[in-house]
Amino acid sequence: MANYKVIVTARSFGNTDRKAYDLLEAAGCTVKKLVAADGPVEEQLRREIVDADAVIAGLDEYDKDLIGSAKQLKVISRYGVGYDKVDVAAATEKGIQVTITPGANGDSVADLAVALMLDCARNVTFMNNSIKAGKQERPSGLEMWEKTLGVVGAGRIGKGVARRCKGFQMRILCYDQFQDQAFADEVGATYVDFDTLVRESDFITLHSPLTPETENMFSTAQFAAMKDTAILVNTARGGIVDEAALYEALKSGQIRAAALDATVVEPPCDSPLTELPNCILTPHAGAATAEASSKMSLMAAQNALDVLQSGECKFKVN
Repeated sequence: MANYKVIVTARSFGNTDRKAYDLLEAAGCTVKKLVAADGPVEEQLRREIVDADAVIAGLDEYDKDLIGSAKQLKVISRYGVGYDKVDVAAATEKGIQVTITPGANGDSVADLAVALMLDCARNVTFMNNSIKAGKQERPSGLEMWEKTLGVVGAGRIGKGVARRCKGFQMRILCYDQFQDQAFADEVGATYVDFDTLVRESDFITLHSPLTPETENMFSTAQFAAMKDTAILVNTARGGIVDEAALYEALKSGQIRAAALDATVVEPPCDSPLTELPNCILTPHAGAATAEASSKMSLMAAQNALDVLQSGECKFKVN
């Protein structure tokens, strides 16, 4: 049996159960999880990746220099679906496959997106903070019932949000280059152009990858076109929203509220957005559930094994 070295930087990998560890160890892998208690993870990664066969990667950056230092690495198995922090071209040049775990965290992220919509609409966080500060404030909220939902990126997660919001009898608009008519028929959704979605939606939820085309997709012009009662939720990737423009739109009342689980700098503790009562910020926690952790851990482990054992994985991106 081959003996592979697998390093893990994804913080919640294997935290729910040992299924993923058991899978790797049964296949002859030595698994080393890098944790902050042993020193800066970035420094550990630079040491350990040199002779690693596989890495199960969290949100850390894999640039050309880091990838170039790996002497026998065969796979970067992302624990999640985003891979914008991996230099895919550099990995491809070295024959390293980059894989993702599509669908494993979809339900958890969709749940959070809806939770953030409700929080913004009903001022939950604001009222909680007021009570804890010794005040009683009841700001007027909005109902989600029979409002219009705009889904930007109607993939697995976007569809999950739409299905949940169908229970609110919402009118559902979708913007996506790939149109799934069976899904549209299921939830009563309509595919529209981007400008129509921005203009007509009461709630907008983002589920697109970060690409040159989607960077700052929501900026000054889009906020000006949105309803002044609109709520924007981003559980996708930081950079899709122009945060400086969002700050101005929220501060001036151009839109009602926003909730970001993904920001350009994570965590966004020093962001000017923290000053605004109508902006909710969470620490990229969409996948932070026991169920998602178990599914993503097992899938990321299997992806790594597929490459190590057969040289191929159906969830590769290069």
